[in-house]
Amino acid sequence: MPDTDWRSEEAYSGLKKADAADLAWEWLRRDCDYQEDYKRLSRREHSSAAAGEFRRKWGLSFPS
Repeated sequence: MPDTDWRSEEAYSGLKKADAADLAWEWLRRDCDYQEDYKRLSRREHSSAAAGEFRRKWGLSFPS
């Protein structure tokens, strides 16, 4: 993760145009548990069921 001063308005100027999904992703990608689950999933050969469970657990599945 970049060394960003969270208090600097300039550091986050790109978020002014962000929608809800963009903000959710910024929050999720910083979550330590998510990072560990992602590493675990990407290190092993996984089935589509494992990938599906990962998406469900982290809310990455969207209704059509």
